[in-house]
Amino acid sequence: MPITFKTKTHAGITMLEDVALGMVKMMGHSPSVPGAILAADVPAALSRLKAAVEAGKGPSPVESDDPDEPAVSMAHRASPLIDLLSAATAAGDNVMWDTASITG
Repeated sequence: MPITFKTKTHAGITMLEDVALGMVKMMGHSPSVPGAILAADVPAALSRLKAAVEAGKGPSPVESDDPDEPAVSMAHRASPLIDLLSAATAAGDNVMWDTASITG
């Protein structure tokens, strides 16, 4: 099930559940859904996520069955969430995540 991260000052970011909750754990938070980080705690969560990505923590790059498709690194996957957390930090906003609503 996809998970969407939201804050007032940035477009929502949707990720597959295993990747999203892995990043929530890297930020030092419980991987429960729904979840939130208060504005005062967002800078620390951002710092922990960046440090974990730089240290190479988290799942290995995801390989595709298609040999022409490159592996997707955790740093690449985390980039949009890092942008969202940075925007929330700058604006002093909370960050929330919940199951994504998918409509056809």
